[in-house]
Amino acid sequence: MMNLLLKSAVAASAITAFALTSASAETRVTYKSAKTGSSYYQMGVELAEAMKAGTGGEISVTVEESQGSVQNVMEVRARGGDYVFTTPPALVGLAQQGKAMFEGKGSPAFDDIRALFPIPSLTMHFVMSRDSDVTEMKGLAGKTILLGKGSFGATEGEAYLKLFGLEESVKIADAELSNAVAALKNGQIDGFVTAGSWPAPNVVEAAASTPVTVLSLTDEQIAETKRTKMTIPAGTYAEQTSDITTTSLPVVAFTTTRMDDDTAYQLTKTFWESKAKLSETSRWWNGVAEALLSNISGKIHPGAVRYYDEVGIELSDAQK
Repeated sequence: MMNLLLKSAVAASAITAFALTSASAETRVTYKSAKTGSSYYQMGVELAEAMKAGTGGEISVTVEESQGSVQNVMEVRARGGDYVFTTPPALVGLAQQGKAMFEGKGSPAFDDIRALFPIPSLTMHFVMSRDSDVTEMKGLAGKTILLGKGSFGATEGEAYLKLFGLEESVKIADAELSNAVAALKNGQIDGFVTAGSWPAPNVVEAAASTPVTVLSLTDEQIAETKRTKMTIPAGTYAEQTSDITTTSLPVVAFTTTRMDDDTAYQLTKTFWESKAKLSETSRWWNGVAEALLSNISGKIHPGAVRYYDEVGIELSDAQK
């Protein structure tokens, strides 16, 4: 009887130890990207599912809503080794130099930022109600436009209005971007500006609920913005009969040196190995290729570098 009790106790201890080991083996990561309802938030959810499936549950990703790329970078100052965030590489450079929106807000923590992998580029959308009769940028004069607050799209949209001499003639609606579709449908605004990889969910929703026109920029206007030219194919949005020519900005998933090498390696490896399956579900992943790594001007995390070395992807000396 004593032997049986002893064996039962040993077995119970072994099960408990196994459970504790399994629990401790799970790596928890926080992924911060954009506002709920945006394409980048949806990407975060898709990545979280891909990481869980691709690592057999060893990596658990929690997606957090964000007010935009600037906030994501700023939070590096208070986050630990479990933090992954997305932002254009250019913003990381500005943070490390203490320039523009980071002036007077510099931190040594910004120097610890390291890249993991590229994600779909930020694509500018100028979405106008068909009733506004606006078909080109100069037609925005005298119209009410919603830019939103705090996001890259809002900052970029404001810069474009100034660049094209429209800042004095366009009325900016004082509302959050999350209200854009309803406000457009109800005639409270003539249009809105959003930055998200195409097809952008809020633009899909807008086009499905009311006739819209997504404006194209001329080659001269694109050159003025100093951004990359992007073509959104005809048929991407409801009643879109021709290609849309606009601008884009590369976006990358970053972490910091506080993340351990093994976690960074697993995140990067799982991303690339899951990309084909991700593309089957959401078209925006088709725009991600190895060539986008060249957009990373700063350093890549050593754990991610290990993966790129393994698969023979060449990195620049500045990235290592």
